[in-house]
Amino acid sequence: MRSASLLLSTRTSHSCLPHPIVAPPISPSLPRLFRPSPNSLSGRYKLHACHKNLFSCGAHQVTALMDLLNQPLEFNRNLYSHVEPYSSGFLKVSKIHTLYWEQSGNPHGHPVVFLHGGPGSGTSPSNRRFFDPEFYRIILFDQRGSGRSTPHACLEENTTWDLVDDIEKLREHLEIPEWQPFTVSDNAGVWWFMGKHLGLVYSQLHPEKVTGIILRGIFMLRKKELDWFYEGGAAAIFPDAWEPFRDFIPEEERDNFIVAYNKRLNSADMDVQAKAAKIWTTWEMMTANLIQSEENIKRGEDDTFSLAFARIENHYFLNKGFLPSNSYILENVDKIRHIKAVIVQGRYDVCCPMMSAWDLHKAWPEAEFKVVADAGHSASEVGIAAELVAANEKFKYVLSNGGA
Repeated sequence: MRSASLLLSTRTSHSCLPHPIVAPPISPSLPRLFRPSPNSLSGRYKLHACHKNLFSCGAHQVTALMDLLNQPLEFNRNLYSHVEPYSSGFLKVSKIHTLYWEQSGNPHGHPVVFLHGGPGSGTSPSNRRFFDPEFYRIILFDQRGSGRSTPHACLEENTTWDLVDDIEKLREHLEIPEWQPFTVSDNAGVWWFMGKHLGLVYSQLHPEKVTGIILRGIFMLRKKELDWFYEGGAAAIFPDAWEPFRDFIPEEERDNFIVAYNKRLNSADMDVQAKAAKIWTTWEMMTANLIQSEENIKRGEDDTFSLAFARIENHYFLNKGFLPSNSYILENVDKIRHIKAVIVQGRYDVCCPMMSAWDLHKAWPEAEFKVVADAGHSASEVGIAAELVAANEKFKYVLSNGGA
């Protein structure tokens, strides 16, 4: 048996949360050298390997030790308490677009960037709660045309490739260096993602700058995914939500709802734009949860939110994400196969059906695949949120132990 040190966290950031990593109980039958050191540093125990012949410890003690070492670690699965940003600002990324960004958590912590969905939804304060603010330097930004970025709901110079470039510009602006494999210190930053298609595309173009990826609700902008949600597939599950979406479009245009809505979301009549945006957004909000959320559905009535969400999302879907081929992301998985990754998918996700996550899992079996049995699409659902927090905790544990 080789010698090793096992670090076990005994400190919790919030009194209402369980320990991020729960150590199994220490058996009194273990020899003293196998027990937690009283000289623990930074709230951590260090378990020392025996410095003499292991078998001299006695069979019952060896068994107790092996039971301890073989027990799986349990990670915190509860959202962290709300934190406020310690810095924020605006970054001009083109002659047209300026992005809102913010940082919260630990200024000297491990950098993590949260990539919001839609495209077009923007970030919200609740997004910070997936991360331990004592460990992570939490970076949120609103993508082009979204949230507090300007100009609002603008489609010009707004493609996946523009967004990928923006991530690089933001990384440079915040002085986050290129990653050094499995190196964690106050000076050596590494960049990892929580997001979906944008995070995958960025990682495939800049794999040397990414330490890890957490993905939720896989959507790769393939034709079968778009057809499922916008050409009647999801309507079989939510016919009551589908009818207002369908009926807004004249029968002669119902052969392609994405095209029909694009016409209205880009109308010169702002009232037509606003009405189309609300209906488009409400359709998605009504299907985003396993149990419909009235709070979520009300977002469809918000003029500001729905206009950016609908216009930008429809713009990307009409252009199939501006990707060069239908299966571009799957075709380029080999470029990120070495990156640590977790895929979280709700079993009953109607917006991003599990077939997409399954296809990605089959192409990328090295990534951990977590299916939440009692969840739909939304990251706010209890089971989804728990898996996202747990994934962040696993990365924290790995990084805290030298990336082992």
